[in-house]
Amino acid sequence: MSDFHNDENERDRFRFRLGIAALVVLTAFGILIGRFAWLQFLQHDFYRTRADDNRIALIPIVPNRGVITDRNGVVLARNYSAFTLEITPSQTGNLEETIDALAEVVDIQAKDRKRFKRLLDDAKNFESVPIRTRLTDEEVARFTAQRYRFPGVEVKARLFRQYPLARVASHVTGYIGRITDRDLAWIEEEGRQANYKGTDHIGKNGLEQHYEFELHGETGYEEVEIDAGGRAVRSLKRIPPVSGNNLQLTLDTKLQEITEQAFGDRKGALVAIDPTTGGILALVSTPTYDPNLFVDGITPENWKELNEHPDKPMINRTINGAYPPGSTFKPFMALAALELGKRTPNQAISDPGYFNFGNHQFRDDKKGGHGSVDMYKSIVHSCDTYYYMLANDMGIDNISKFMGSLGLGKRTGVDLGKDDSGESKGVLPSQEWKKQRFKKPEQQKWYAGETISIGIGQGYNAYTPIQLAQATAAIASNGVLYRPHLVKYIENINTGERTPIEPQPLRSLPLKQANLDVIRQALVGVNKEGTGARAFAGAEYVSAGKTGTAQVYSLKGGKYEHGKVPERLRDHALFIAYAPAEQPTIALAVLVENGGFGAQSAAPIARQVRSEERRVGKECSQWCR
Repeated sequence: MSDFHNDENERDRFRFRLGIAALVVLTAFGILIGRFAWLQFLQHDFYRTRADDNRIALIPIVPNRGVITDRNGVVLARNYSAFTLEITPSQTGNLEETIDALAEVVDIQAKDRKRFKRLLDDAKNFESVPIRTRLTDEEVARFTAQRYRFPGVEVKARLFRQYPLARVASHVTGYIGRITDRDLAWIEEEGRQANYKGTDHIGKNGLEQHYEFELHGETGYEEVEIDAGGRAVRSLKRIPPVSGNNLQLTLDTKLQEITEQAFGDRKGALVAIDPTTGGILALVSTPTYDPNLFVDGITPENWKELNEHPDKPMINRTINGAYPPGSTFKPFMALAALELGKRTPNQAISDPGYFNFGNHQFRDDKKGGHGSVDMYKSIVHSCDTYYYMLANDMGIDNISKFMGSLGLGKRTGVDLGKDDSGESKGVLPSQEWKKQRFKKPEQQKWYAGETISIGIGQGYNAYTPIQLAQATAAIASNGVLYRPHLVKYIENINTGERTPIEPQPLRSLPLKQANLDVIRQALVGVNKEGTGARAFAGAEYVSAGKTGTAQVYSLKGGKYEHGKVPERLRDHALFIAYAPAEQPTIALAVLVENGGFGAQSAAPIARQVRSEERRVGKECSQWCR
């Protein structure tokens, strides 16, 4: 009986264990089936995408960069095709041995190896990396004959940027260079990182930088199937890139070149504007540089030469250099006096050759003075004493407010560089400016004596040449202030559609025409009988202008003798002008650094520019005007 019950217990125990085991097996199978269903149905798209990512690589195709031309179609920046020697790491054995062997066939220098290693770090295993660029026909032929020795090495055609005019208008075009971390941060900030996959270069300054996103185009892609070793097997799909847009400028390269030649080896700047549109006809900063040096990475030697050169060729003096305007400031002072009711055209002062204020004597440049001086004579013969008195009567804040309305002391918004970050504001002095400029309370106070020198364009005054050109153009256009701009059209290379950059009047100044006529008449007198007469003698047209000379350092009561002063301490020469006087087509500002007197150094350059502008204007068809 006992044995029977034991057998029953054993069978029950076995059945229980078998049931537990079956339940575990069924549960396990249920989990496997559920997991299988989850992977196959619910997560199908996700894992298929991951599998495709492992199987398919997207290779970016860099678009052609847009072309930059002047108003007559002369090319300032373009692309050209050249052969490069490229290595695909996944298809090559020992890289160092391969490069050493290649060096026996084509010229591969240390800089090429260094660049290759840098590019290799950023490249994928299946992408080709250039080891040599711009191969000669002879080098291509030599490599082709021995191609069988180098698996994974091939010759490809790539596009390179070129600036055909080299140094001419280099500060206008700017240049492209290799993308840096700083550039990447900007691209990400603008939300453009996806469009720059595979792109090595970007605009660094000038038009190349300001219109970067227009010129760059849209990156294309090629879907390539790869094997487990990362080697490309076949091409699956290709989305072609969209070329960048072209830029047509208001600039005239003939006028630009003549102007640069007129400066010779002197440092300086010139901005010539069409006063009816704000279009820039010439923008010159000397010395210039060759932007082609930067395209494929400038050498340390060339960079050191440019960066350490005492004349600073990399600085765009037209928008980055701020200078005292000297006597070119006087017409604006006279206009302010008329508008504010501080002077009348016929109101005259007696000039003894100096103006006493407190314990200081402000001297005129003409010993003994100019005698009786009204507003016309004060501009034509550049009487300092007249403007010492006028500045004292007007006060610094009245001066500052009026000059600010002409655009002085403010960025113009010209389309160069990255937004307006590359353009200097200059210095438009006022009581508020001085409080912000200095930290110590005793330095923050504005003293009445400081206003006196402001009246003749000295003191704290400092403006860029493009600001002076804009203000001069405002007088030429009877008070309409335009934004200076270089691009006339943005052209879609695929559709041919042109998007014009419309003239943008910033504002129409509420100036009385009678007051403008007084100033314009005096500016004509400068070039007829005043300080600009010699430079414009015999001209076939009537022009208006004003000479200026700005001190670089304080004379401390001493007498300035041009030939005895070290060159870098000599006065700057300035000249503002527009022509023809009745219906101006050009307004300009000229600066010759350390050039001495404006009448001798700056005004003759303006004469040359105007003569060339007339000549090219006659040759130019209506559309390019």
